[in-house]
Amino acid sequence: MSTPETEPRPPAWRLLLAYVRPHRWALLTGALLSLVTGATGLLLPLVAKGLIDDLSNDRAITGALLAMSGLVVTNAAVGALGSYVLRRTAESVVLGARRALSSYLLRLRIPAVDRSEPGDLMARITSDTTLLREVTTDSLVGLGTGGLTLVATVVMMGLVDPVLLGVTLCVILGAGTVLGVIVPRINRASRQAQDAVGVMGASLERILGALRTVKASGAEHREERTLHEAAEDSWRQSVRAAKWSAAAGNTAGLAMQIAFITVLAVGGARVATGAIQVGTLVAFLLYVFYLMSPIQQVVGAITQYQTGAAALARIQEALSLPSEPAARPAPLPTSGAEPAALAFDEVRFRYADDLPYVHHGVTFSVPARGMTAFVGPSGAGKTTVFSLIERFYDPESGTITLDGLGLQDWELPRLRSAIGYVEQDAPVLSGSLRDNLLLGNPDASEDAIARVLKTTRLDGLVSRLPKGLDTLVGHRGTKLSGGERQRVAIARALLRRPRLLLLDEATSQLDAVNEAALRDTVGDVARTTTVLVVAHRLSTVTMADRIVVMDAGRVRAVGTHRELVAGDPLYAELAATQFLATAD
Repeated sequence: MSTPETEPRPPAWRLLLAYVRPHRWALLTGALLSLVTGATGLLLPLVAKGLIDDLSNDRAITGALLAMSGLVVTNAAVGALGSYVLRRTAESVVLGARRALSSYLLRLRIPAVDRSEPGDLMARITSDTTLLREVTTDSLVGLGTGGLTLVATVVMMGLVDPVLLGVTLCVILGAGTVLGVIVPRINRASRQAQDAVGVMGASLERILGALRTVKASGAEHREERTLHEAAEDSWRQSVRAAKWSAAAGNTAGLAMQIAFITVLAVGGARVATGAIQVGTLVAFLLYVFYLMSPIQQVVGAITQYQTGAAALARIQEALSLPSEPAARPAPLPTSGAEPAALAFDEVRFRYADDLPYVHHGVTFSVPARGMTAFVGPSGAGKTTVFSLIERFYDPESGTITLDGLGLQDWELPRLRSAIGYVEQDAPVLSGSLRDNLLLGNPDASEDAIARVLKTTRLDGLVSRLPKGLDTLVGHRGTKLSGGERQRVAIARALLRRPRLLLLDEATSQLDAVNEAALRDTVGDVARTTTVLVVAHRLSTVTMADRIVVMDAGRVRAVGTHRELVAGDPLYAELAATQFLATAD
């Protein structure tokens, strides 16, 4: 069975039609208005021919002047309306693409995110989707209306004088041959330019995400060079695309100038021999002038399509990344819900095919209710246990069950609604403190918030903040200390009323007083909830109901603190060195 990465990618025009289809009637209306604008323009040379003939035969020209004035005003009004409808439709297409892409990116599987650059994904939502605006109006509509106008103009020119039409078409066909060589180069240059923008976005996101580290390391100038090199590469590719686009546009313009000169020479000779009248030559020359607009529109549509095709390909690449199924959030557990029981059975896992295994047959079971601590050296696979429980990743072999049901048989929203998770680095999002607390349970009551604030000792912080819970915490919570961010993350998890609470070194940055208070809180929670803790402090470990000792991706022992000190040398060494040192 083929995967999204191996499935053949649909052609760009089909992808474009998929984005345009919801707006097809508005687009059709705009196209019809553009055609009406073109039709009124096509009548002007004929009215001008009649006006010249009236002057030549000493007839009144009032009617012709009024007709020309009416056509000019109608052309301007209808053209403005058509342009507005098309632009509005194009913006709607961009909006639809951004909503679809942003929703999809939020559902990406974590392994797909690990293999991607966030800055490049951001560029696909911002820069690449913006190009859909031009490709919708300039390419799709421009090709349709410009093509029809071009055909109608050629027909009118044939009616005026077939000989002069033949001369004009010979020049145009020569220009078309040149354009056939230029257009593929526009596509390649545009794709490379968009890729370069993505690289620049990834570089910027990397630097801004660790700006304090960059400054502390005195690396501003080195990182500045990296950014500048990415920007210059984007500039080079964009200039290359602009060069070929300019060549295409100027080729069309040059062809029309040659056509005008040729028609003027041949037409002048035909007037001199009496083959055609002066009015006929003037009308044909006006059509040659008028022909320039639809030709440039068609050429512009083709060149813009190449740029849009490159952007569509990048958008489609993002939409081909592995994602989780779309589903509405499941309701959170009610108060008093039974805690969850968990079991791992011979679980093997690695983060990528070219990386070593993190878990080599991990097996353990955790009964409902109580606190289980995971200890072991760095790299033993403790945090990975939590990532597998949340199904951020799936094991390569073995089974993980929650309440006796395999995790793969749980609906993801229902599984995650039962879990509260405090990550190792306790991330806090930009926004207000209230926004962060309610992230996992937006319907939490003010009383519930107040209780959690008191439990996590955040009530004192809130009373000191200028706007209380509505105070902005800054990008990634920079206005909070590390310990405050950890307490916010714990409060956020507790507000979900989880049946299974995962704490990954959740008190590592707390002072002794706050750590002791939260340890007591976790102990109280463990009476009604299943709590799993990755811990490096002896005080946390000794209060656990059971301790799972991990080493090199395996579970080597399970027991209480007293049992493990006596029966497991590794645990005894950790308890005598790392834990005690950390506690001191």
